[in-house]
Amino acid sequence: MGLPSSITITDAAAERVKKILADRGDPNIALKISIDEKGCSGLGYQIDFVTTTHPMDEVVEDKGVRILIDPKAVMFILGSEMDYIEAPLQSGFVFNNPNAKGVCGCGESFQV
Repeated sequence: MGLPSSITITDAAAERVKKILADRGDPNIALKISIDEKGCSGLGYQIDFVTTTHPMDEVVEDKGVRILIDPKAVMFILGSEMDYIEAPLQSGFVFNNPNAKGVCGCGESFQV
């Protein structure tokens, strides 16, 4: 058995990723998570669509989806859970990150 993945994916997140990727119509496209400097707390999650895998990317395969993790993001998201929420005023991916020591008021950025 290998090492545990940096991130787990909820059923809701997996279903949303499947839909997004299916709508793109390219079987070679994948979702990639990285960390970017932004917001008032300093770090933010970046989600991109990519068609190539960097040799150092972590590949997380769970619940029928394949997600790539930028190697520079692993230490910031280790043990996190990726979820997808739909609410009347906002829908999107959310990260339950045990490493976050604080988040900004709008939820766009975090600090470790």
